[in-house]
Amino acid sequence: MVEANRYVLRRPSDLSVSPRYTIDYEKELNPAQYAAVTALDGPVLVIAGAGSGKTRTLVYRVARYIESGLPPENLLLLTFTRKAAQEMLSRAGLLLGTVCDRVAGGTFHSFSNMILRRRGTAIGLDPAFTILDRPDGEDAIHLLRNARGLGEREKRFPRKNTLSDMFSASVNKATALEEIVLTDYPHFSDHLGEILELEKAYADYKRQRSLLDYDDLLLKLQELLETQREVRGQLSETYRAIMVDEYQDTNKIQARVVRLLCANHENVMVVGDDAQSIYSFRGAHFKNIMDFPKEFPKARIFKLEENYRSTQPILNLTNEIINQAREKYPKHLFTHQKEGRPPVVVQAENENWQSRFVCQKVLELREEGVPLETIAVLFRSSHHSFDLEIELIKHGLPFVKRGGFKFIETTHVKDVLAHLRVLQNPRDAVSWNRLLLLIDGVGPKKSQSIIAAMAKETDMSAAGSQNAGWLKALKVQSEQKAGGSPLKEVTRLFDDLLAAPQLPSEQLNRIYSYYTPHLSQRFDDYPKRIKDLEHLYAITERYMKLDEFLSDITLEPPSEAVSEIEPTGREDEKLILSTIHSAKGLEWHTVFIIWALDGKFPSMYSFDSDEELEEERRLMYVAATRAQKGLYITYPVNVYDKVLGTVLSRQSRFLDGLPRSLYNTWSLVEEDM
Repeated sequence: MVEANRYVLRRPSDLSVSPRYTIDYEKELNPAQYAAVTALDGPVLVIAGAGSGKTRTLVYRVARYIESGLPPENLLLLTFTRKAAQEMLSRAGLLLGTVCDRVAGGTFHSFSNMILRRRGTAIGLDPAFTILDRPDGEDAIHLLRNARGLGEREKRFPRKNTLSDMFSASVNKATALEEIVLTDYPHFSDHLGEILELEKAYADYKRQRSLLDYDDLLLKLQELLETQREVRGQLSETYRAIMVDEYQDTNKIQARVVRLLCANHENVMVVGDDAQSIYSFRGAHFKNIMDFPKEFPKARIFKLEENYRSTQPILNLTNEIINQAREKYPKHLFTHQKEGRPPVVVQAENENWQSRFVCQKVLELREEGVPLETIAVLFRSSHHSFDLEIELIKHGLPFVKRGGFKFIETTHVKDVLAHLRVLQNPRDAVSWNRLLLLIDGVGPKKSQSIIAAMAKETDMSAAGSQNAGWLKALKVQSEQKAGGSPLKEVTRLFDDLLAAPQLPSEQLNRIYSYYTPHLSQRFDDYPKRIKDLEHLYAITERYMKLDEFLSDITLEPPSEAVSEIEPTGREDEKLILSTIHSAKGLEWHTVFIIWALDGKFPSMYSFDSDEELEEERRLMYVAATRAQKGLYITYPVNVYDKVLGTVLSRQSRFLDGLPRSLYNTWSLVEEDM
């Protein structure tokens, strides 16, 4: 038989073919973006600075791959939200049409679900497994917890939501549960053995019932790729080009999954910004983006440094903030918007002066024509805005808050305020019911009985002696067997509060001492909630009368109250209050960063850890780079911190060493009468 000459058929996705492009990529992109978009072969790391057109780069790279001959179904785009994936593919569709609908795009979890349904039998998974959402998982944990009698102890055992947090942190941080408990939940260390047993029972429960929670989706995909060589090879051949958005936010499992999907090739591009890695509490691993060149030694690195958001004066400051980071990819953001107001660092005498400054400046900006919704106040922790919320309502400034709960909507703040409210108004049955239900042995029925008795005694008392009337009724109830000793404690509390005239701060301090044991019994995260109450105490210190304090703080919840004070015709205009974590990816005309005080931002809890302190620095960078035209960084001085037992008076260390030429400094003074 005569041997035939060989004629090689190229793969449809062979990128060596010289295609004809319908898009003028070089015209549509800046040089750095163009370089990243056209580097289609091999591993690529794109360091995308804040506001540098990251999404545009990803969209055009999708189009470039398809126009280069790669079938859309062989392209995988992994993102952190479905909305992000849909937006990118929709924008790519505007460039190339419906062909982009065939691109495999979605979140890590949705991709995992799809693959496990199709290939999971290789590791013993039933294709019809059920996915547990967070509440479902917590209910299962609760069932197992109670079945073992772990809730029936004199010393409190973690609740279902806390246990779920522990188990999830162990998975996402790839850290032993024992270490998670001892490091993050040391107040539950006495129950470590039972917690470890419960984790195993939860895993057995899910396995026996073909259940997977969100964390299992990632774990099982990793197991499938690691243990099933044939499946790994087939998936790597199917997805011949991989793109990952926000790579700095991936955890160890997600990074491992990406590496395994590249078993037959290294056509992977990850996009992210090491300077915006701020989610370690969710398991994000900063080292993933830093170690990408080690994982893929042939990786090419492209930096997107042209900023389309901020003016150069703002970028000059943010560049210097991040340049002080210990570990980073050096970059220098620049823009063609050369002119602009320099950032301002504002020193306030106290927290209320800080709040008043923000309100006054916001009103000035509004008069200049800057809409409220294009102005944002950012803060490290949700409780940092409590005083500001009160001041905004006083000034008639409507706002919406993102991240955390509004001040007076938090359970523990409501509990404490209930005690103060009954001092002001003994007929406040709602507040009475709230505080009585905190007491062991007092349920809804008993609470209503006590309130009825107090109401009767109060009605019989003269107007000026109503406090004496309800206190007398409370004492009678406390002496009855049904009330028992716990009711006597609240009686003693009000005895002390009514014994002599006291300032609101003094009254709150006494309530604080009484309430703290309830706080630790009711909430697994009580150390954080104690900080909230300390802020409440700081607010009361500037009031001389209880009724004035309650008049300010007991207005309708801000989301409802603002509808009554919004100017006619401006119903949709609201100032933005946001935690910095919730602000990532967003931008505003003017940004205020409040509480830039050492001990608050950075948090004092980060002082003992270089990694946590560096993440705090990145958090400051993220906050500052949200600003387009105006940036104000404020801090109060002479703030007493009960935990440290010291007065905090130093501006954030992240401002130290910055050239004074990069910003203006303002010191607030009171207007002369």
